[in-house]
Amino acid sequence: MPPAMFKILSLPIAFHLRSYPRSIPSSLPPFAFSSSFDSSRIAGRRPLIIPGPFSGSTNSGRKQSLCMKVMDRLDGAARLMIVSDLDSTMVDHLDPENLSLLRFNALWEAFYRDNSLLVFSTGRSPTSYKQLKIERPLLTPDVTIMSVGTEIMYGEAMVPDAEWECYLNQKWNRDIVTGETARFPELTPQPEIDQRPHKVSFYVEKDKAMKVIKDLPQCLEKYGLDVKIIYSSGIALDVLPRRAGKGQALAYLLKKFEAKGCVPSNTLVCGDSGNDAELFTVPAVHGVMVSNAQEELLEWYSENAKNNHQIIHATERCAAGIIQAIGTFSLSPNVSPRDIRDSLKCTVELCNPGHEVVKFYLFYERWRRGEVERSDHFINNLRLHFNSMGTFVHPSGIEIPFSQCIDELANSYGDQLGKQFRVWVDRVSVAQICSDTWLVKFDKCELCVQDRECRVTTVLLSSRILSPVFHEIQHAKLPGEFMWIYMHQTWSDGLLSGEEDQRPRLF
Repeated sequence: MPPAMFKILSLPIAFHLRSYPRSIPSSLPPFAFSSSFDSSRIAGRRPLIIPGPFSGSTNSGRKQSLCMKVMDRLDGAARLMIVSDLDSTMVDHLDPENLSLLRFNALWEAFYRDNSLLVFSTGRSPTSYKQLKIERPLLTPDVTIMSVGTEIMYGEAMVPDAEWECYLNQKWNRDIVTGETARFPELTPQPEIDQRPHKVSFYVEKDKAMKVIKDLPQCLEKYGLDVKIIYSSGIALDVLPRRAGKGQALAYLLKKFEAKGCVPSNTLVCGDSGNDAELFTVPAVHGVMVSNAQEELLEWYSENAKNNHQIIHATERCAAGIIQAIGTFSLSPNVSPRDIRDSLKCTVELCNPGHEVVKFYLFYERWRRGEVERSDHFINNLRLHFNSMGTFVHPSGIEIPFSQCIDELANSYGDQLGKQFRVWVDRVSVAQICSDTWLVKFDKCELCVQDRECRVTTVLLSSRILSPVFHEIQHAKLPGEFMWIYMHQTWSDGLLSGEEDQRPRLF
């Protein structure tokens, strides 16, 4: 590797239902406006610090230290913030190939990750959410709202918002709630995995649910408790503090942004069931009910929000409905790179380093699945995208010339034909390190049937348009906007494999 290139690569990488109100109450915890909290640390190139209830304590210091590393990403207010439910909204459990989810993934990483925020808002507990991440190709969100809005966590490390939890403690006593709910024989407790400090969950038949919703709060009021009961999916009943809920949690986040003038330019909320209804009551948001939305949510919409033109009922299922909403509201690009069959084609107005990475790995997937023609044209075109002197550092530590890697890829045509083989990228982060060069870091994830591997990948890209060298050879009509100069990968657990891997050493 040339010394100059090594110097560049050595640089550090910085980086419920009917009774719901029509809008979220403006009353929020005073710490949402605390001068000690800088909301721009989510939406600015500064890390997010979540204030803790034990200011000045050692534990608080440790938490803040962890939070300092969470979201050092955006330069200002987010261009778009998507707040989406998971089950049957972002994730389609009737789609074993995860095609709509993968379409969303490609769209987000190519055009939004670098300047927008992704928030998952789910009824799942942290343990259940982590299990879903193993089962499905979910991206890493910036914020995760879990347990029906009773827990807010930040970044990949899932750092909890202790102030939010403290706020929810008011007029809440879990022991009293569990004791009183035991007096209702129609309630069947959900598994322990779904029980949380501020969420007590049950199953109950629909024809019996309304009586519980009416009677239970009155029982708890005698103890000075103030609760909210949410019924969703025609079976699930959650008892929460009155201050909790998906909509309240979102309003809390938005107030933090507002306090520092960093409110996202657009917010899109997405859901399918009753516990999502509160999201659509947050002022000034766009909303999409996916085509497979349940009757309870559609009934709520008909009774409370049918004249709100900022809420639509999509004609597409799950993540495809989210993509549809992005287009309907003209929020920005809504054509996923996965919807473009020739992955190596690109128009200049669409090109950016994140898109370059996404489209390459789409070609990589389609080539190995045998979904593109086995043609020298594709391989020769690929060679023109990769510097002839470039190097790939495999997770094993072995350095391999790009030319050899491309030969290996050429020989791997169709080796995953007929298999559930998918590739996607996550956490794409781009840093321009000089006028015509970008450092791109991302997770390259590969799923084959039940086996998954993830590699932390760093790539050096050079612009053909801005580089003086490429200006001199424009007559050669080189394809695309970027040239791949260098690639380095490690296993996502940070360990290098010491064993000889007999598989082809591919990118």
